Amino acid sequence: MSENKLESCNCSSNRRGFLKTAGLAGLALSGLPQVASAISLDPNQEKEILKSKAVQDGKAKHITLLHTADIHAQLYTHDEFFWENEKAIYKQRGGFAVLKTMLNTLKAQNPEHTLVIDGGDCFQGGAVAALSEGKAIVPLINNIGYDLVLPGNWEVVYGKEMMRKDMGGYHAQKICANMFHQTKDIENGDLMFPPYWTNYMAGIKVGFIGYNDPLTPKRQSPAYSEGINFTKPELNVAKYVRILRDYEKCEMVFLVTHMGLAQQVDLGNHIAVDGVDYILGADTHERVRKPIETKYTKVTEPGAFGSFISKLDIVIENGKIKEHSYQLLDVDPEKYQPDPEMLDLVQKARAPYQNRLDVVIGKSKVPLVRYYVLENPMDNMITDAIMWKFKPDIALSNGFRFCPPLVPDSKTGMADITYEFLWSMLPVESVAKTGEITGKQLWDWLEKELHNVFADNPAERFGGWVIRFCGMEINFTAGKPKGSRLNWVKVKSKKVKEDKVYSVVACEREGDPDDTLCRIDHVNFPQKLGYTLHQIMIEYLAVHSPVSPKIEGRVTATDQPQNVLSQLEGYDYKFI
Repeated sequence: MSENKLESCNCSSNRRGFLKTAGLAGLALSGLPQVASAISLDPNQEKEILKSKAVQDGKAKHITLLHTADIHAQLYTHDEFFWENEKAIYKQRGGFAVLKTMLNTLKAQNPEHTLVIDGGDCFQGGAVAALSEGKAIVPLINNIGYDLVLPGNWEVVYGKEMMRKDMGGYHAQKICANMFHQTKDIENGDLMFPPYWTNYMAGIKVGFIGYNDPLTPKRQSPAYSEGINFTKPELNVAKYVRILRDYEKCEMVFLVTHMGLAQQVDLGNHIAVDGVDYILGADTHERVRKPIETKYTKVTEPGAFGSFISKLDIVIENGKIKEHSYQLLDVDPEKYQPDPEMLDLVQKARAPYQNRLDVVIGKSKVPLVRYYVLENPMDNMITDAIMWKFKPDIALSNGFRFCPPLVPDSKTGMADITYEFLWSMLPVESVAKTGEITGKQLWDWLEKELHNVFADNPAERFGGWVIRFCGMEINFTAGKPKGSRLNWVKVKSKKVKEDKVYSVVACEREGDPDDTLCRIDHVNFPQKLGYTLHQIMIEYLAVHSPVSPKIEGRVTATDQPQNVLSQLEGYDYKFI
C-alpha cells in the first residue's frame, strides 16, 4: 500500500456555519442506487393538531413527547452528515446550547403537556466526558431539563459504580427493566433502576418502560459492565405492560429502549409488546423520519450527537388515539440561537481541560466520516496508523459508530484534527495488543463478525458496523446463511491460507481473557505493545499530516452497495 493510501482525512471547525458539500473521496458513487429523499409529513398536520377543535373544546387530550438519544457528549455545534442526491453533504447541527433553545421552543408550543426524554449514551463519546468520567456532563443534562432518561450501552464505560454516581446525579427520572445487580451483597438480583415510570399528561396517564441492550457485555469491554446482569426484554416486558395497562390504568404505554433499530423492530414484532403504543428507540444512531410499522407497535429513533430531536404529538379522545404527528427535526443553529446559560456551563465544564483539548495534532484534506456500514475514511486512517506503527499482517479497529464528521474549511481546504477530536474518534484510550492467528481462525472470526452485523434474526445483531482493518480485503454476501457469507479473504493481496499464521494488532478490551484479541479467541503469543491508540494516532499524524484517507474497497459485498448506511432491511426506511 502506498503512503498516500495510508494518509488520513480531516474535519471542520465547530463554529463554521456554512453548508459544505463533498462527495466520498476516492469513491465513484454514480453507479450506486439512489437513496430516497427525506420523508416528511404534511407540514399542516402538526398545526391541525394544535388547532384541533376536539382539543380546544376539551373533548380530546393533546400530549407531546420530545426525544433525543446518543448525544455522546458532543458539546458544540458540529459538522453533520446527510445523504442527498447521491452524495454526502455536511451541515452545521447540534450543540448543547442550541439543543436547549430548541427544546424550550418546542415545549412552549404545549407547555403543560410536554415531556422531554433521552434514550442514553450521554456521558461518553467526547473528551470532556472521558476525562471527567462523565461527571462534567451531568450538570449540562440537568440544565436542559429532561423529565426521563435511560442508561445506554456506553453508560457503563467508567464502570458500574461510576455509572451509578453519574446517573444518580441526574434530576430526571431513571428507568431500566433489564439491568440487575450481580454482586455478593444484599443488592444481588435487584433491579438497578425502577423498571417503569408513569405520569399524568393532559388528564391522561401514560407509562414508560425502559430497556438497555442485553448484548452490552459482549459489545463493550467486559470489565465495563462487571457486576451487572443484562436480560432480554422479552423476559419481563409483557408483565410490565400488563401492570401499566391493567393496574396503573395507563391510557398509553411506551417503551424507551437503547437496543439498536434492528433489535427494536424485531421486538415490535414480538407478542410480548402487545399493548405498547410506541417503541422510542436508540443506539444505532438511525434517523427515523416516519415511524416504522411493526406487528404490534411503531418504532422511532432520533439520530445522534444532539443533531436531531424527534417530536411526537398525539391527540387522544375517549381513550383512543385520534391523531398523531411525528417529525424528526434538525437541531439547526441558523434557526435557534444558542442558550447563553448553557454556553457558560459548557465552557465551565471544558475549562479544566481546554489547553490540552485545543492542541492541533494534525490536518486533513478530506472529510473524516464514519457513517458507512462497510468501510469509512476515519477508520481507514486509524488502522493505517496501527499498520504504520507496528507493521503487522493485519491491523484492526472496532466498527464504532460514534464521532460526528470533521470537514475541511472551504477557504483553506484543511481541517484541524485536535486532541479533543481524537477523543471523539477514540473515546476509550485503549492499549494496543498483538497476537498470532491462523488463516482458519481469521476466516471463522470474520464470519462471526459479519453475522453480528447481518444476522437474519435481528436480535442477534450487534450495534456496530463491519469490523475495520488494514492489510486485508474481504468480499462477502450479506444475504447468505450464518457461517457462509465470506466469498474470499486476502491478506496483503494474497488469498488467505487456513494453515498460514498471521500477525494481528488491535486494541485491548478490558476484562477479556489474555488470549482474546478484538473478540478473536485463543490467539497465540498475545502481548501488549506499550502504546495506546491515542499515542499511535498522535505519532502517525505528526509524520503524515495532512492526511487524505479514502474508501478504497477493503470491504466489498455482492448484495450491498458501498455506501450502505443502515443494517435494517425489509422496511420502509432509509437513512438520510
